[in-house]
Amino acid sequence: MADQHAGGPPEPRVPESRVPEPRVPEPRVPEARVPDPRPLDAIDRDILQILHTDGRASIRSVAERVHVSRANAYARINRLIDDGVIRGFGARINHERAGQGASAYITLKIVQNTWRTVREHLRALPGASHIALVSGDFDVLLLVHTPDNRALRELVLTRLQSIPEVLSTRTLLVFEEDDMEPES
Repeated sequence: MADQHAGGPPEPRVPESRVPEPRVPEPRVPEARVPDPRPLDAIDRDILQILHTDGRASIRSVAERVHVSRANAYARINRLIDDGVIRGFGARINHERAGQGASAYITLKIVQNTWRTVREHLRALPGASHIALVSGDFDVLLLVHTPDNRALRELVLTRLQSIPEVLSTRTLLVFEEDDMEPES
C-alpha cells in the first residue's frame, strides 16, 4: 500500500531523475599563510638599522652595539629572517660605474587582473631593478638600468611592448639619482 493516502487515489509516481546530486564542495587547501608579524622591540629596530647601514656587520659587532650577547643577537637576526622582516642582504650598486649608465622609470598600463603575469615578464627583463603595482593614472612602476639609451629603447619598444597584457608605457629618463639609504 505504498504511495497511497488513506481514502484517496494513489499519488503519481515521479520517475527518478538522472541529474546527479549536488556534491559537497572539496575542502579548499589553504594557501601558505605568512604568519602575522611579531612586534619589534627597540633592540630589534636597532639591529635592523645597523644591518641596513652595513649588511656585512658581524654578529659580534651587532651584539656589542645593541648591548646583548652574541647568542641573543644571532637568535634575533634569525627570527627577523624567519619572520620575513629581513628579506636578504645585498650590495648598494653605483649603476653608472657598473656600466649601466642609462636609468629610467617606466610606467605601464596593463590589462585588468593580469598583474601576476606581467610581474613575471618584468622580473625576467635585464636591468629591471624595482617593480611596483601602484594606484593612479598607471598600474605598474618599473625602474630599469641599462648600458645606454639604445639598450633602453630596445627594452621598451621590443621587450615591454611585446608583452600582450601591457596596454601602454611611458618612459621617464633619470638624469641623476641618489639612494636615500644610509652610507656605511
